[in-house]
Amino acid sequence: MNWIFWSLLSALFAAATAILAKIGVAHIDSNLAMAIRTTVVVVFAWSIALALGKHGEIRQVDGRAWLFLALSGLGTGLSWLCYFRALQLGPASRVAPLDKLSVVLVMVFAVVFLGEKMSPWAVVGGLMIAGGAVAMVLA
Repeated sequence: MNWIFWSLLSALFAAATAILAKIGVAHIDSNLAMAIRTTVVVVFAWSIALALGKHGEIRQVDGRAWLFLALSGLGTGLSWLCYFRALQLGPASRVAPLDKLSVVLVMVFAVVFLGEKMSPWAVVGGLMIAGGAVAMVLA
């Protein structure tokens, strides 16, 4: 299975996550909801690492990887705090599309920070995603 398969599966789970989170956050504080979700993610992730025997490789992770994974974790936490608050305040059908502007930002950051090249079609796709997200919010 290639990256396209895994990307589509990720989109499917992300969609389910938005709906499940919207229902879950309905009657509790959004920060508490995010903490509960994060605890489940931590237990789930370590269960997979342990089940696959990957936990022993932690000794080989270098300082640079630790730094960037830690920063990524902080970014995830901040994103989730904002996402859960947005879900609590607004409709999932509008929050999720606006959240997907992250796709466009990833494209821009990949060019600027990673030196990746964007084809004209990729640029058109990014503009369509941005336009679609804005249209969903304004609808």
